[in-house]
Amino acid sequence: MIPVTKAYLPNKAKYQSYVDRIFDSGWLTNNGSLLQELERRLAEYLGVKNIILVANGSFALQLAYKALALKGDVITTPFSFAATTSTLAWEGLTPIFADINPKTFNIDPAQIEDQITSNTSAIVPVHVFGNPCDVEAIQAIADKHKLKVIYDAAHAFGSEYKSQSVLNYGDISTLSFHSTKLFHTIEGGAVITNDDELAKKIRLMINFGISSPTSVTSLGTNAKMNEFEAAMGLCVLDDIEEVRKKRETIWLTYSKGLLDAVKLQKWNEYSKNNAAYAPTLFDSEAQLLKIESKLKENGILPRRYFYPSLDTLEYINSKQVCDNSRNIASRILCLPMYPSLNNENIEKIINLIKES
Repeated sequence: MIPVTKAYLPNKAKYQSYVDRIFDSGWLTNNGSLLQELERRLAEYLGVKNIILVANGSFALQLAYKALALKGDVITTPFSFAATTSTLAWEGLTPIFADINPKTFNIDPAQIEDQITSNTSAIVPVHVFGNPCDVEAIQAIADKHKLKVIYDAAHAFGSEYKSQSVLNYGDISTLSFHSTKLFHTIEGGAVITNDDELAKKIRLMINFGISSPTSVTSLGTNAKMNEFEAAMGLCVLDDIEEVRKKRETIWLTYSKGLLDAVKLQKWNEYSKNNAAYAPTLFDSEAQLLKIESKLKENGILPRRYFYPSLDTLEYINSKQVCDNSRNIASRILCLPMYPSLNNENIEKIINLIKES
């Protein structure tokens, strides 16, 4: 079987050397030395000021909402993984959807302002498949209406906008380091902010609000990353340039081979595709289902990222209809993308799609 994605596993001996350090120290979690080392290295690699490593990407979003004291309505995109919406609802916030640009798949700034009311506290856009949003237009709207901006950047590891990390935009950006991501720590995530006081607040929040062995100074939870996950992150970070290069080669092969067969996401002109995913857009849902079936018959397992459109989720009970998002969600298929995918199988996938 050829899955849609596969976790990158680094050299086992290198990982074991980090595990040996953990066993020697007896320090398994609670801001261990490996976690501190990974935070320093990631901040340098990504070009960000403050990065706080946490247990997963959903926690990262929830911490951002809490840290910024969001209330009421939050404007977000209907075209994303369910976590973007479910974390809002989980925190008692009401997701209000602004439809997407059907070419970039990102939230359309022109649709945001119409959704703003006196009950709106923030905007939560997503850099879909790592493609940077129109961050300047979104910030202008936020400034005009005094709203917070939290970017769900789960797919945007390494993505840049105008030669700097896209993670530097908004009040907070969040990352997911799930095992199938471009960069991973088995499970994990991160909160990124340029605000030192906000970073200090979040560091307290991830450890129950405990500021010292005898003092609890704020509301908090347990959102810490452990040392075994940090060890994996250090190993993967050592190999990240090789990982990215292989993924870029795969994406270029797909995009050239399928150029006349499918439509591709329009990438931000001030950015470069980070090859986190391989989304392909078909003419109709019927065509997609036919090709998906053909691929599965040949042991290839693509994924309908992102389906369904989040404005259709029953537990949200949204009265909105986001036509662009629903249309794109019905026609999009992500193809297999991981560093060990060989050229023979890539060509097989391309040919099956074109033949179908």
